[in-house]
Amino acid sequence: MMTRWRLRKTVGALDVLVNNAGISGGRISPSEATVELMRTVFETNVFGPVRLLRAFIPLLESSPAPVVVNVSSGVGSLGLASDPESPWSEANFPVYASSKAALNMLTIRYAAAFPKMRINSVDPGFTATDFNEHRGTQTVEQGAEVIVRYALITGDGPTGGFFDKHDTEPW
Repeated sequence: MMTRWRLRKTVGALDVLVNNAGISGGRISPSEATVELMRTVFETNVFGPVRLLRAFIPLLESSPAPVVVNVSSGVGSLGLASDPESPWSEANFPVYASSKAALNMLTIRYAAAFPKMRINSVDPGFTATDFNEHRGTQTVEQGAEVIVRYALITGDGPTGGFFDKHDTEPW
């Protein structure tokens, strides 16, 4: 494995980091959720991005316009979960949802700590992938559009936000 020092010497800077790792933990109801399952899901969905950010911040700081895209989900929105008109209000899967809510908070906190970086959460939408047994209503290419859009923002673009393909999502 390449050390941070060797990586910095080899590549010099990192312009874009996309944190797209995620596991669902299954469609587990609140009565079925366990601490062990929460730990497993948080290990990937929350602690994984923290590890990557910690490892790559020095390289991102060496970039003239560094960008971090945290791939989140609408189920991680407290606003959408608490809105009875939202389709997410019925998605009562607290393990995955709370991990994405935690990722969204990390986005806000890291954006505040590193104002020269553009750090945002994006919701790619319900995309047909192995993650959801291809039940999604859009293609991988359609889901990737918002990720790519925010990966390519410039230094004057938004930071500390939560976006989907249409615009800003509520936290």
